[in-house]
Amino acid sequence: MKNTNAARVEEPTVRITRARAKAFATSAEGLASSKSLVKQGQGQKRALPAISKHGASASLVSTIGLQHKRRAVLKDVTNSNVDSTDDASQLQARRGPAKKVKVASNPSVAEDFPMAQDDIKAKLAEELSKIRVAEPPEKLQVKEEPLPQSMCHALRQHGGADLIQHSIKSPELQRPQNKEEYMVCERLGSSNDLDIVDIDANFKDPLACSLYAPDIYSNIRLTEIERRPSTNYMENLQQDITPSMRGILIDWLVEVSEEYKLVPDTLYLTVNLIDRFLSQNFVEKQRLQLLGVTCMLIASKYEEIVAPRVEEFCLITDNTYSREEVLEMESEVLNFLHFQLSVPTTKTFLRRFVQAAQACYKVPCVELEFLANYLAELTIVEYGFLKFLPSVIAASAVLLARWTLNQSDHPWNPTLEHYTSYKTSELHTSVIALEDLQLNTKGCCLNAIREKYRHQKFKSVATLISAQKVGSLF
Repeated sequence: MKNTNAARVEEPTVRITRARAKAFATSAEGLASSKSLVKQGQGQKRALPAISKHGASASLVSTIGLQHKRRAVLKDVTNSNVDSTDDASQLQARRGPAKKVKVASNPSVAEDFPMAQDDIKAKLAEELSKIRVAEPPEKLQVKEEPLPQSMCHALRQHGGADLIQHSIKSPELQRPQNKEEYMVCERLGSSNDLDIVDIDANFKDPLACSLYAPDIYSNIRLTEIERRPSTNYMENLQQDITPSMRGILIDWLVEVSEEYKLVPDTLYLTVNLIDRFLSQNFVEKQRLQLLGVTCMLIASKYEEIVAPRVEEFCLITDNTYSREEVLEMESEVLNFLHFQLSVPTTKTFLRRFVQAAQACYKVPCVELEFLANYLAELTIVEYGFLKFLPSVIAASAVLLARWTLNQSDHPWNPTLEHYTSYKTSELHTSVIALEDLQLNTKGCCLNAIREKYRHQKFKSVATLISAQKVGSLF
């Protein structure tokens, strides 16, 4: 009786259509059964989908029986985390053809369905019990080899414990194909844990990106190699312009950036775009200024919140170039660079390295930041500094700035060596060249940057000179 009541409660309600009424006409018992279903379905909103005219010849009782069976199978499969109807059909194929249930033409026919449902459930449970998740063979053993301590430290800094575990069990670490990229990766793992201050410990500040900073700077260390300009394009390609012309152009662009109060990133990106375009495109000297203002327009659109208008750049050149010429040059530069404007410049690395240098001070030294920025900006005018990577120039500016402010202590420490991945010996050439710029040993007359950093708002760092030359460190 319990099964019978359950079957009657779960018996679906059916809306009688003309097609179904026509199907009931073949048997008086079927029609009586449909009347009882109509009475039972009164006042309820749910109904089974109507049967199409093409399928009206089938018996309604047998249709109800098939729907009972289909619902039972899908319900059980769903509860067993089998969501696909294809999986249900595969299970049905394993069991073999479905057994037909003999249906009587009287109202008590529903009493036979619980037995069929129990039979289906039992067989389905038996089939599902045979399904097992594939397990790896127990005999498979992975040979674990210990990594060097320096490599483990680099992986902890840039990838976490999961990356360390993966690197131990993998046959070999994936190494960059380029020789310079390989050397960069080797340097990233060359530091020890001794006396290193964690400058990424401020996890509460979302603007610091503390969790992602090591990965970000590891990535841009490789990007600076891929998108660096040629170091000898003046000798190999350009015939109408000279390094001094390039210096005059950039010195004038420094004044333009001050006039429009542009951020330093705009100036650095402008110089990068100019050098990358000149590395593979011949430019006449009459169009060099046009290239300069166009690259500053592009950099302003990329870095500034409110970029100057095209007409303003035309006005700053005393209307030497028209609006159409600037827009035409803009299209030429962007198409040549394939719109690859996300380039790590010296300013990008300088922020990171100054932060590492400030870690050894109890109170941040403002003069150190201004002086490092001053020394780094001096290099953008000089064509000879293209042979140094932006990260090398940034590290050299920090070292020389610390030495200029204090000669009693060594300007390089394990924290700076770790975050710059450069040793003091590797910065020897660039630091000596940078000191010559600071002292202006060649008597350069391009003074826009020097005048800029003589202002009190920059603590007049352009006037600071060390009593002892930095060459004594090496």
